[in-house]
Amino acid sequence: MFQFLTDLAKNNNKEWFDAHKADYESAKLQATTFFKHIYAEIAAHDTVAPLKIYRIYRDLRFSKDKTPYKTHFGAYMTGFGGRTSPYGGYYIHLEPGKPFLSGGVWCPAPAMLKQLRKDLFDNMDEFLQIYEDPKFRKVFGELEGDKLSRMPQGFPTEAAHGEILKYKSFVVSSVKTEAFFCADDWIDRTVEDFKLLQPFNHFLNYTIGEFFGKA
Repeated sequence: MFQFLTDLAKNNNKEWFDAHKADYESAKLQATTFFKHIYAEIAAHDTVAPLKIYRIYRDLRFSKDKTPYKTHFGAYMTGFGGRTSPYGGYYIHLEPGKPFLSGGVWCPAPAMLKQLRKDLFDNMDEFLQIYEDPKFRKVFGELEGDKLSRMPQGFPTEAAHGEILKYKSFVVSSVKTEAFFCADDWIDRTVEDFKLLQPFNHFLNYTIGEFFGKA
């Protein structure tokens, strides 16, 4: 799987891809099998919508980069509402040299982002119990992504833990090695890491549920 993606990164064109379609199908099957195993394990202890496995074909309509194929396999498991759900969930990214596990809410719509910030501000102690848990931090570290340079409008400039409120997304990731995903027990280890994400996702998803009147 990783070898095919490595070769694809060096030969990202339709002619090469068509000539190695059998290799692609084999790598895709391996990744899909992994994703389905993990999905079954996650679904056994959390509510998740149908598994979303991303296509390898890139959308070139609005991109300056015209290479036709992604050089990774990715899959997403969210809480509720189907494959286009705004709820936070679990993401797996299999790419040579930079595979990772991730979770949370990525780029919420402005009204939802405002509500998430408000609920974080009102319930910061509860969030910090999850976010600052040593086991969670050891695996997923700190929030990542774009931030505002100033405190968002409507919040006191000296708010405790105000840096958290400046984020435009509420996402964490755990960068792995290829060896992690090639080990015999990688599915079990991935599930254990995702279990650490469950309270983080649930905190965010409760707010999203309230936003839609479903909490």
